[in-house]
Amino acid sequence: MDEIKWLEIAVNTTPDKLDEVCARLAAAGMDSLVIEDEGEFLTFLEQNRQCWDYVDQELLDRMRGAARVKFYVTDDDDGHAQLEQYTRGLNCEYTAAPLADNDWAYSWQKYYKPLEIGRRLYVVPQWMREEPVPHGRVPFYLNPGLTFGTGSHASTQLCLEGVEEHTVPGRDVLDLGCGSGILSIAALCLGAKSAVAVDIDPKAVDVAYENAALNGIGKDRYTVRAGNVLSDTALAVELARKRYHLVLANIVADVIIPLAPQAPGLLEEDGIFLCSGIIDVRAGEVEAALKRAGLTVTGKREKNGWAALEARR
Repeated sequence: MDEIKWLEIAVNTTPDKLDEVCARLAAAGMDSLVIEDEGEFLTFLEQNRQCWDYVDQELLDRMRGAARVKFYVTDDDDGHAQLEQYTRGLNCEYTAAPLADNDWAYSWQKYYKPLEIGRRLYVVPQWMREEPVPHGRVPFYLNPGLTFGTGSHASTQLCLEGVEEHTVPGRDVLDLGCGSGILSIAALCLGAKSAVAVDIDPKAVDVAYENAALNGIGKDRYTVRAGNVLSDTALAVELARKRYHLVLANIVADVIIPLAPQAPGLLEEDGIFLCSGIIDVRAGEVEAALKRAGLTVTGKREKNGWAALEARR
């Protein structure tokens, strides 16, 4: 039996016409639509940090100014007839591109390459661990096939640069909103004594432990918890029983701002609060919140429209 071939149809329009195009397609019988809109895309990114690390510059460029509606039809006579029916009277340009055959289980791996971060860190996909590591770099192995972060997003890279600069061998780290564990595990690879990591998503616990194991790090040095430090008072009190040299929060501005008052109580006397995931236009709001919490902002990093701040007690 022949394998079914598909066409991807992309209807190009403008933001103010998106609803009209969708309504016309739905009236013509197409009820499975993919909408690509830059404004909604950027809002989605700010509200869904777990997706950041699957967004590279190529996708950001493709979404810039985007106002598209996509749908799919079979690449045969029936599908072509449906396409003519769906697009009749649209008065919009559209493209039809055949979907290539792919080994969907593994083709995504080609998009992941080792990343050189700062002066020392080297983030390596775990299936490339046999390849040589550049001289002077500390390898950190990660499985991007797992959910959460891979290190490719600008906000994570900014935070990793801060981790590299401020990790002190023999000192402790707290990672709030840890996702894949990339930041706290990197700190452990750089010599931190121990790390505690917390994420609101329970799936993060197994993901972070698995990535730690790829780097030879066990539960004797690494503890991962599921919970929300803003709403779970017991968890917040438990974390505050200890002080940390480095507290990390690669989240979003709307979480960092209410989190700021807790930060001083988590830091050692010379400790550093490093926060990222901040769209650059909101960096001023976050900086003001840190100052209100009694912290002194001592540094700022920026990249591709994102910002990371560091502050001390």
